Amino acid sequence: MENSKWIAAVASIWIQCTGGSSYGFAIYSSILKSTQGYDQSTLDIVSAFKDIGANVGILSGLLYSAVTLHPGRGRWPWFRAGPWVVHVAGAIQCFAGYFLIWLTVVGVIYRPPLPAMCCFMLMAAHAQTFFNTANVVTAVHNFPDYSGTVVGIMKGFLGLSGAMLVQAYHTILKDNPSSFILMLALLPTFVSLLFMCLVRINQTNTGDNKKHLNRFSAIALIVAAYLLILIILENVFTFPFWAHLLTFVVLLLLLASLLGIAIKAQQEDSLRIPQTPPNERTQLIDESTIDSEKFSTEEDSIEFLCKMNLLQAMRTINFWLLFIAMLCGMGSGLATLNNMSQIGESLGYTTVEVSTLVSLWSIWNFLGRFGAGYVSDIFLHTRGWARPLFMVLTLGAMTVGHVIIASGFPGNLFVGSILVGVCYGSQWSLMPTITSEIYGVLHMGTIFNTITVASPIGASILSVFVIGYIYDKEAGEGNSCYGTHCFRLSFFILACVSLSGFFVALILFFRTRRFYMQIFLRRQRHLAIQ
Repeated sequence: MENSKWIAAVASIWIQCTGGSSYGFAIYSSILKSTQGYDQSTLDIVSAFKDIGANVGILSGLLYSAVTLHPGRGRWPWFRAGPWVVHVAGAIQCFAGYFLIWLTVVGVIYRPPLPAMCCFMLMAAHAQTFFNTANVVTAVHNFPDYSGTVVGIMKGFLGLSGAMLVQAYHTILKDNPSSFILMLALLPTFVSLLFMCLVRINQTNTGDNKKHLNRFSAIALIVAAYLLILIILENVFTFPFWAHLLTFVVLLLLLASLLGIAIKAQQEDSLRIPQTPPNERTQLIDESTIDSEKFSTEEDSIEFLCKMNLLQAMRTINFWLLFIAMLCGMGSGLATLNNMSQIGESLGYTTVEVSTLVSLWSIWNFLGRFGAGYVSDIFLHTRGWARPLFMVLTLGAMTVGHVIIASGFPGNLFVGSILVGVCYGSQWSLMPTITSEIYGVLHMGTIFNTITVASPIGASILSVFVIGYIYDKEAGEGNSCYGTHCFRLSFFILACVSLSGFFVALILFFRTRRFYMQIFLRRQRHLAIQ
């Protein structure tokens, strides 16, 4: 049972549920600021290192490739288990980073220099990329025919993890943010070490994968809806301890129900004769490269080599089209999130309304991550639609969301944040899936984590040189700005940036649509043979 890909999927989901610790920064940022004597600019520097650590996962990709490409060979045969090594590396960083931050907050380490605190935060947030890489790439290995769906599920639960950790905080550590930091050091570390040995590559295809993945998807949607209701109720009513405890137990039971689905799926699979040998995916990929020349253009040819590494991928135009599209999409979305409080304040939203907006962002983020992967799988399998088309559509919708925020009409931030949040989350499931399909899964972790670097780069440029600069100019000599003019020009610029990403993704769509049609036709032939 422990070798089942279904058990591996459940273990990965549970690790993802605690892996988004960087999303809890708002809980302890105030006590970090007060105990260390930081001003807002200094706190923003620490926050920037958090964003860099949580988004730059090149090392985790390289490590995953190193321990899974040739397990058991060479000088280190103990690497045979593969993904567990990546989880261990993430657990060490998570514990060390947050534990050192906690020691500084409680006064055991007295006010370390700012560079030291930035290193602590970078290390703590960087652990997230190791958990995410091990879980997402292993899931794509195990469910290659439904890569969009499984990436959406894994990324979706990571997006919900911030809200889940906040629920744990409200239940166990109410009004004690310093202890919340200690919880972030212990909980993700313990969960990853407990379940990491179950996260294994098992590429056999012995049953109805779609049926059971749909059940996983249903649980994900139920959890998201449950958290949405809790967020709304907690902003209206004051929950006593017993109510927090009860709602948290219900959340744990929902997550535990995934194990029942996995056991049932494994039991059904064990009754069937394996239909697809583990290496069939690689053989199909190799076959698809025979006629790759027919998809070539004068500038570059579409590469689909399962052994293409990072340097080879970076020599293709498609890599840079993906990178630029993510720079525009993820960058403008993250810049919006980072400035949500200031935008709400300038438009006259109450503190409760702003807090609700920030909390609901995780729900919209989840819907985008899960929905884009699931829906793009459906249209790819039934109609042969190229997956980059959904990147085009979501970047176009994100442009509209930025324009709505810029317009300043009553309630604009609620409407605009839904569009931007959903479309921002969509990029996080579409980009890794497209990467695995264009370049194969062997070096997927390294390649998609390199493209992810575009997110903090874009967010930093847009936050500092666009939103921050224009806000300070509108504020004049004062420190605060009130009115629709404070962010109007900034979000029109963000709309232009996301629109540029729309056109870049459109180019990628036209370059790959014939290739995706080949995937569709090959799958139809495979189903006809069965």
